[in-house]
Amino acid sequence: MAKLSLFAKRRQRVRTALRARSGTRARLSIHRSGRHIYAQVIDDAAGHTVASASTLEKDVRGQSGANLSAAADVGKRVAEKAKAAGVTKVVFDRGGFLFHGRVKALADAAREGGLEF
Repeated sequence: MAKLSLFAKRRQRVRTALRARSGTRARLSIHRSGRHIYAQVIDDAAGHTVASASTLEKDVRGQSGANLSAAADVGKRVAEKAKAAGVTKVVFDRGGFLFHGRVKALADAAREGGLEF
């Protein structure tokens, strides 16, 4: 068996813990790269994405996607789209990323936007 990187181990540990306590809630999954940040609300029971937002969308494409304000904007937009789709309670899947900086800004903005987690 190949050795997993520390990031992959952390991602696996986070997902396992989420499955244990999520119940029927949707999952707010995030991914951040050096230039952009992405968020999607996933219904694992049905196996489809309910809502998504990122810094690559047309209305925000000119801005930098690698700062706190861009992450907060993505959090607000994904919360609006999820609420419009009827999802208010989610579990936060940070996907192996530390809860700090852009990840924390996105989570706080999603909470302000009306998502509960």
